[in-house]
Amino acid sequence: MKELEKLQDDIPAAPFNQVKPTIENEIGKIENKFDSLDEVAISGASLGQVYVAKISGKEVVVKVKRPGIEKTIEKDLKVLKKMMPMAMKFIDKNLEFSAKAIVSQFIETIHEEMDYKLESSNLKKIKNNLKNNDQVIIPSVFDDYTSTNVITMEYLPGTKITNIQELDKKGIDRQKVLIEVYKIFYTMMLRNAIFHADPHPGNISVNDDGKIILYDFGMVGRLDEATRLRLIRLYLGLIEKDPQRTVNAMDQLGMLTPDYNQNVIEKAILLSIKQMHGQDPSEMEVKAFTELANRTMGRFPFLLPKELALYLRMTSIIEGMYKIHKADFKFAKIFKNILEKENLVYEAYWEELKFSFDKFKKSIEASVSLGSDLREFLEKNESIMFSDKKNKTNTLLSGSIFSAAIFIGSAFIYSSNEFVGIAGMVSSLVVMGIFAKFRN
Repeated sequence: MKELEKLQDDIPAAPFNQVKPTIENEIGKIENKFDSLDEVAISGASLGQVYVAKISGKEVVVKVKRPGIEKTIEKDLKVLKKMMPMAMKFIDKNLEFSAKAIVSQFIETIHEEMDYKLESSNLKKIKNNLKNNDQVIIPSVFDDYTSTNVITMEYLPGTKITNIQELDKKGIDRQKVLIEVYKIFYTMMLRNAIFHADPHPGNISVNDDGKIILYDFGMVGRLDEATRLRLIRLYLGLIEKDPQRTVNAMDQLGMLTPDYNQNVIEKAILLSIKQMHGQDPSEMEVKAFTELANRTMGRFPFLLPKELALYLRMTSIIEGMYKIHKADFKFAKIFKNILEKENLVYEAYWEELKFSFDKFKKSIEASVSLGSDLREFLEKNESIMFSDKKNKTNTLLSGSIFSAAIFIGSAFIYSSNEFVGIAGMVSSLVVMGIFAKFRN
């Protein structure tokens, strides 16, 4: 881990004489554009390296793409594509689906990251979305000093979020800072549907007032409206300790295989809910679940759709920070606070209601279809066909089928939405009463 952390912002920079032509070709002569520019890079990441400069007496940072980085990336991607088919032979088919989604998303994202004009656009959108949050600071971009290969921003120094010793020395409440990080990133995703997808420690600093500074907006995730609302439903299900609703949302998000075992997944979610609410499952519960899973699941039941790859990346990195700081707070309270503060609970319930009605409708359609087949069978029976009470029987039969369809649909829906389920059952009795009264 220590070695890999060096990739965040500590990669040796290319000599300045190799990046100087890029700066001058893109935005003009250095002596004409800047008061000064320090030729020693303050930071070096995988794609770019950063220098401190001054414009009209104001300190700025100039990020320049590494010389020849495009060719290096294209070579790496060729190697990756050649390795994929061979690697896929050794893993579960469902993991193969997820791995291909991750690689596909990575290839798209790496090309987007190399366009600093696109990064500038991403930064401005997210900065605008978070303008009312006084706990986060995002640098301003100098448009006249920005191009495809160079981006110039306001200089905002801070303490790296994983520098525990320095944060403690400055008397900064690390747990409070981490809670704010959770709120900032999940609000970006659940409210605005565009989020910073690369929140590694090299991209997050803390100023002396304990406020969060965000850098590097080259990698962002975007969610369509349907996906965003389903994620909100998923988190609401977790907060309200409802495994079934959580699994329904996961299914709609395409996170589960078509043949998944709902009972097993719900038990897994129940264990997760306990942890989320600060109640660690007992060893006996975990052992019982493991035995059940081994007995009933032959294959890994989870999938990672391409559109959720960056979402999973973002949440995983944030979780990593929680582990590093050994923080102690309840996730459920944070998510509940986000949903309430951003007025997302109403959206979640409305989506849940629409989902319930859709499920209810499908149940009725299935029941009516079954009823029509049953009626066709009964009409072929001579005792009904030639009965003196044919009209009366057929009327009651139609009413019974329709009423039964509503009742069965309501029974299906009751487990996920009690109100709609009870309303449907009452409606079925009313329908039966009407048909009985007007049977003649």
